Amino acid sequence: MQSQTTAIRDRVLSALHPEHESEPPAKWQQRKSARMRERLVSAAVDCLVEDGYPGLTTAAVATRTGASRGAMHHHFPTRMELVAAVVDHVVYHRMRTFLADYFEAVELRTDEPLIELACEAHWRSVQTRDYAAWLELTVAARTDAELAAIFDPAARRYDEVWTSEMIEAFPQWQDHWDLLKLANDFTSAIHMGMLLHTPMFGSPDRLERLQRFAAHTMQQLYENR
Repeated sequence: MQSQTTAIRDRVLSALHPEHESEPPAKWQQRKSARMRERLVSAAVDCLVEDGYPGLTTAAVATRTGASRGAMHHHFPTRMELVAAVVDHVVYHRMRTFLADYFEAVELRTDEPLIELACEAHWRSVQTRDYAAWLELTVAARTDAELAAIFDPAARRYDEVWTSEMIEAFPQWQDHWDLLKLANDFTSAIHMGMLLHTPMFGSPDRLERLQRFAAHTMQQLYENR
């Protein structure tokens, strides 16, 4: 089982692997440059999460990291080049976080249904920094054509890569592929909605009940397939 989950994880992450996360170069100067680039991208994600898409600028990242204008321009000559790197980073890390959590839960499971474990792992994943950045990009791309040209294809790629691997992660659904895709879409949509409604709901108990309902609904869908 572990070898299978490792293979799934490696295939998925390899398909989403952003350039700034590539293997460290051999030369010291190149490694130093790669580390700086990674540091700038990570700071850009923080800007996005804390200040929204308008706050994601090269000047803000330079201020946050203490990087000179020259260093910033060397790595990211324009804001949209920085944005593209952030999109790649967020897409990759969002998937990595979910897979690590889910497969760890699978290894530790006793008698919990796999679909319930997946639903719970996905809910945990949408409460992370990387998903907060994803949400900011999703909302901003609705009205920003320049961002949409970068983010929308990356989001579709995320969906395509995961969809192509779902049947390997959930082999018990192999004869019911359409229902598995429905379960995945339902979970993705309801968890985004839950996150957006958190300020209105107020009580954690209300969210917990809704999360249990979502997991139960997925389990019922599986049992009645």
